[in-house]
Amino acid sequence: MEGATMLLLSPISSCNVRSKHLNYSLRRRSCYSSPRALKIVSMAKEGSDTGNGVVEKAAIAGGLISTPVIAWSLYTLKTTGCGLPPGPGGSIGALEGVSYLVVVGIVGWSLYTKAKTGSGLPNGPFGLLGAVEGFSYLALVAIVVVFGLQFLDKGYIPGPLPADQCFG
Repeated sequence: MEGATMLLLSPISSCNVRSKHLNYSLRRRSCYSSPRALKIVSMAKEGSDTGNGVVEKAAIAGGLISTPVIAWSLYTLKTTGCGLPPGPGGSIGALEGVSYLVVVGIVGWSLYTKAKTGSGLPNGPFGLLGAVEGFSYLALVAIVVVFGLQFLDKGYIPGPLPADQCFG
């Protein structure tokens, strides 16, 4: 939730919140009778210490482009036994390779954040970073499954460069 605030609360004695019209002895006794009173220590903007606004937006854009490209690549690999064609000037093949790197990078960032903070990536604007994180994990599972099936069926996984048997 971008822009949300987080309240930090601290227990205090209730004598700090009692009226000043009570006499001293009554206030002193009431200080010990209600230890559950809370006071606001500070208010901090959630995620204000991360400073990853540009990185988060780049990960969102990269993830939203990369996951469909990987789905297309995995479908092509499963149906033809080869990856995507190089395309004009090698642009489609380059997009395919960069997409795999982006997904691995997002999953790596997520795992690092999980190990460091105990939770995954923040939701980001409109929940898109959380969605990209989830799609990246799904893409990683699909990569492992399709590559495993490719290896079982064909006995190899195509390398990063176009093979002669695919596009020769």
